[in-house]
Amino acid sequence: MSTDDQKRLSGKVALITGASRGLGKAMALALAEAGASVALVSRDEESLREVSKEAGALGATSEAFQTDVSREEDVERLRKAVINRFGEVNILLNNAGVNIRKPITEFTPGEWRSVINTNLVGPFLMCHAFVPHMKGRGYGRIINTTSTMSHVATANRTAYAASKAGLLGFTKALAIELATEGITVNGISPGWFETELTKPIWSNPEANESLVSRIPLGRWGDAKDVAKLAVYLCSNEAGYITGTDILIDGGYVAQ
Repeated sequence: MSTDDQKRLSGKVALITGASRGLGKAMALALAEAGASVALVSRDEESLREVSKEAGALGATSEAFQTDVSREEDVERLRKAVINRFGEVNILLNNAGVNIRKPITEFTPGEWRSVINTNLVGPFLMCHAFVPHMKGRGYGRIINTTSTMSHVATANRTAYAASKAGLLGFTKALAIELATEGITVNGISPGWFETELTKPIWSNPEANESLVSRIPLGRWGDAKDVAKLAVYLCSNEAGYITGTDILIDGGYVAQ
C-alpha cells in the first residue's frame, strides 16, 4: 500500500462488526492501515482484542467492543460506548453473519430466526443506532457484506439466502434514503473465501474439489482482495458509487 493509500482514511472513524476473524478482520485491518480509527465489534471478545492489538501495531487508534448485533439492548450499549470513546462514526461496515446449512424441514424456528436476526436485523439495528451520528457531515460510508447468495442460491441455504437477499434490498433502499446526506451505501458480495463460515466446505477434500471446479478462476478468494475493495469504497474516490452491490467471486455468478 502506498503512502497516499495509507492516509486516505485519516481522520475517519470506522466501526466494523464481525471483526474478530475472516473477512471482517481483513477489512478492519485494511481500514486501520489506511488511517482510520477502528471500533471493532464481535461476540468473541478474546479474538477481538487480538485484532485490536494488530490494528494498534499499524498505528491506528483501536478499541474492541464485545456485542451481539442481533440484540437491541447490546447495540444501544455499543452506540453509547463508541460515541463516548470516538465522538462520531463516519464508516459503518456491517459484516457480522452466521449460516446454518440444513434442509428446510429440519430447521427449527429458533435456528431460522438466529440467521435472520444476525444477518438482516443486525444491520438494521446498527444503522438505526449510528446513522444519526453520521448525518450532517457531508460524508459517510455504509458497507453491508452481502453475498453471492444475494443473487443466486444453493440447496440447504434457505435462511442464509433469504437473509442476504433481504440485505441487498435494504442496501439499495437505504442508499436512496441517505443520498442527500452524502452518505453512500453499498454491498460487497464475496464469493468463496476460506473463512470459518466456509470451513465445512474447504476442510472437506471432496466438497472442496467440487466447489473449486465451479469457480471460473479456479481458486478460493483472498481476503485481502475484499479488504482493498472496502478501503476503496470508503475513500473519496468512490463518492459517486452508491446503491449497488459489487460481486467479488472469481466469476461464480457470471455463469
